[in-house]
Amino acid sequence: MANWIKRGADPAETAAADADVRATVERILDDVARRGDAAVRELSIKFDGWDRDDYRLTAEEIEACLARLRPRDLEDVRFAQARVRNFAEHQRAALRDVEVETPPGVVLGHKNIPVGSAGCYVPGGKYPMLASAHMSVVTAKVAGVPRVVTCAPPHEGGPAAAIVAAQHLAGADEIYCLGGVQAVAAMALGTDSIAPVDLLIGPGNAYVAEAKRQLFGRVGIDLLAGPTETLVIADETVDAELCATDLLGQAEHGPTSPAILLTTSEKLARQTMAEVERLLKILPTGDVARRAWESHGGVCVAADDAEMVRVADEIASEHVQVMTRDPDYFLANMRNYGALFLGPRTNVAFGDKVIGTNHTLPTRRAARYTGGLWVGKFLKTCTYQKILTDEAAALVGGYCSRLCHLEGFVGHAEQANARVRRYGGVHVPYGGVVGDDA
Repeated sequence: MANWIKRGADPAETAAADADVRATVERILDDVARRGDAAVRELSIKFDGWDRDDYRLTAEEIEACLARLRPRDLEDVRFAQARVRNFAEHQRAALRDVEVETPPGVVLGHKNIPVGSAGCYVPGGKYPMLASAHMSVVTAKVAGVPRVVTCAPPHEGGPAAAIVAAQHLAGADEIYCLGGVQAVAAMALGTDSIAPVDLLIGPGNAYVAEAKRQLFGRVGIDLLAGPTETLVIADETVDAELCATDLLGQAEHGPTSPAILLTTSEKLARQTMAEVERLLKILPTGDVARRAWESHGGVCVAADDAEMVRVADEIASEHVQVMTRDPDYFLANMRNYGALFLGPRTNVAFGDKVIGTNHTLPTRRAARYTGGLWVGKFLKTCTYQKILTDEAAALVGGYCSRLCHLEGFVGHAEQANARVRRYGGVHVPYGGVVGDDA
């Protein structure tokens, strides 16, 4: 049985805080729905200290942001976006429209249709997370979304130049310097100055995630993203420094970010815990990472690889870094994860920033039932039907008539009966069942 040397906080402890977030978000959404731009402006001033008549950036402001970055910075952004675009294009190519004829004369099909508009939120209040622009805007454009709106909060008193550059180079059609729940609400509900979108995309803090949850139904959403999670699966083939580095590299996201080591080696477990303590003293973001590690860090020792798979599937972590003798064993056997990072040569930061897979991933065990953001999220798979012959209409109509009567839907059945009479030449009394006289 797996032995937990260190456990993180019980999720139930966050219940009271979650209730406060829900109530706050509900009030903000109601305010934006009622007062539109006026509410958005007041909220922006209140939470971000950011006031302007129009939160949409002009072409001149966008160019000024690009000019503030070094050529190398822009080249790095282009490199990362090219990787994301390339993988998204391969995903899109795998999604085919379908049309089949079965039985003869009956044509069934589906088309993959892009949503009309998407609103992409890019977090940036604490760290300017420009990578989220790559993941959302580039992927939406590869899917064929004609209107992509982006919002990111001000950073240090104005638009974050790196985020604006990433939004622009990714192909955003409208760029707003607007953060928090007010940004998400404006995109979803619409105001006089911001037309509403069909789909909300992107990570954010607990308030942004809750806003997306409450808005779901009025608009689509990608998924509900909680604090960043990482699970490191390792055995004695890797050293403690690499394990500790990969744990703390994600713990620095915030004080509620779980970071867990799962290993078959108690020696490695103990060494990693000691190495975490050493690195925390020299890591520039160590204060945040320490709070996350002390409150939400975990260390578990399992008997073998099979038990590590069972524990990992129960955890269902957002990121799973596998550094074992046979990492492909976990690719073949694990079921619940946001993204796998196989072998010591790769790591979660590569996926977060540049390698090409999407970094918007399920958290809080949502990996049990969903994957992360991908090009298919921006597409609606819509079916269509067509009957080519009288014989096919009469054949299907007979079955439909009888099945509708089994359910008690006489009006439905009459839709079928009308086709049997018209195209099959069979007399069926109104409200009758095809074949009852047989």
